[in-house]
Amino acid sequence: MRHGSIPGTHGRVRPLTLLGDPVLHGPCADVTDFGPELSALVEDLFATMYAAEGVGLAANQVGEGVRVFVYDCPDDEDVRHLGHVVNPRLVAADGVVVRGPEGCLSLPGLEAGVERYDHAVVEGFNAAGDPVTVHGTGFFARCLQHEHDHLAGHTYADHLKGWRKRRHLHQISRAPWTP
Repeated sequence: MRHGSIPGTHGRVRPLTLLGDPVLHGPCADVTDFGPELSALVEDLFATMYAAEGVGLAANQVGEGVRVFVYDCPDDEDVRHLGHVVNPRLVAADGVVVRGPEGCLSLPGLEAGVERYDHAVVEGFNAAGDPVTVHGTGFFARCLQHEHDHLAGHTYADHLKGWRKRRHLHQISRAPWTP
């Protein structure tokens, strides 16, 4: 997902994986090694997300097929949520279904109205292997669902139906990054 602020980070900016790359379209593997390589990946994800002005980024969006995502995302009350989740499980997605504009760093320049729940809970681990539970409402709930989808091999475009899907597929076919 896209946003704006760019705090400092120690990771390196990696090239973004674009729609059509096989790593975006298959389920990611669980992380089994909670060592320095994982910490470096988390730092790289933050650096790449900030450089691209995003609010969330999944590991497969930089070509790594493992279950990790980072976020720096406000909720609807403009409260900032900053963190990462390793091996996340979406344990709740409920509340009111809201259709809102959604973009993706792997589909640059495009967005579509996507229906998402306004509440989500993700459980997983941090890079040190400690359990974490992340609760999100509003826009932050949308972000959690969006990044969790990436790790299952889905993008927001997979949620579109009917004329919205046809219009979006046409926009993708005309995008400058489409091969």
